[in-house]
Amino acid sequence: MKFLHKISDENIAEKIFILPAFTGTLIFIIIPVFFSFFLSFCDWDLLSPIKFAGLQNYKTLLSSEQFYNILKNTFVFALSVSGISLILPLVLAAIINSKIRGSEFFKTAYFLPFITPMIVAAIAWEWIFDPNNGLLNYILKAHINWLYDTHTAMIALIIVSSWKLIGYNMVIFLSGFSSINNNIFEAAKIDGANPLQTFFYVTLPLLSPTVFFVLIITIISSFQVFDLIYLMTQGGPLDSTNVLVYWIYKNAFEFFNTGQASAGAYILFLIILLLTVIQWNIRKKWVFGED
Repeated sequence: MKFLHKISDENIAEKIFILPAFTGTLIFIIIPVFFSFFLSFCDWDLLSPIKFAGLQNYKTLLSSEQFYNILKNTFVFALSVSGISLILPLVLAAIINSKIRGSEFFKTAYFLPFITPMIVAAIAWEWIFDPNNGLLNYILKAHINWLYDTHTAMIALIIVSSWKLIGYNMVIFLSGFSSINNNIFEAAKIDGANPLQTFFYVTLPLLSPTVFFVLIITIISSFQVFDLIYLMTQGGPLDSTNVLVYWIYKNAFEFFNTGQASAGAYILFLIILLLTVIQWNIRKKWVFGED
């Protein structure tokens, strides 16, 4: 009986400790997810009574040229950042993993941008991109309106976002490198493989699970970008940097069009879900050990 009483007390204690985390998750995640899904079929301005609108919000968005332009911006930003933030960290990790002098310094230097608050990074990069007194124009000996030109604003944001992600992804790749047995590299060297052949035919296949993980998390985070847009361009100029999450924020909390904002959120959810499912299904063709 004492044993059963002890088990019962332990179960109660576990539930008490889990309760705060569960309550927070329920209030701030689970309920809003279901409520926003309901709102995507409604017309509501936060003040008037909620009116059921069926699929009208989705029809309006999918027939809007502006919405397709925002979708295009989102894809351009997310895929560009994902590509740069995958290739550059991989190259840097390979160089640092070769035991170059000062490797610890470079690890710290490349990781610092990731832990720098976005507001600080935005202020610094706004100065760098300043068309009159900016460092970048001074180096290039040019006068480019980086953040104020529809042709260059998105490029500037891609540069900043990639710069911020490089260090984090590099550390993950370094962890992947450390998990590869050195005997494999010795065997490749004995077989006559040069460093380039070793990287492409030995290192990269063995590192492919790490590459897959980095690709997934980078694409998801890039499609959800908000703070960088909010701090540096506010979607301008002329909506050239307006992306889906920022558009959702503007519609929900500035224009009070919560129905369309919720519909846009679930369109974004479906896009990310579809891309993740596609990547998950094709991983067997290129990720080592997934056959």
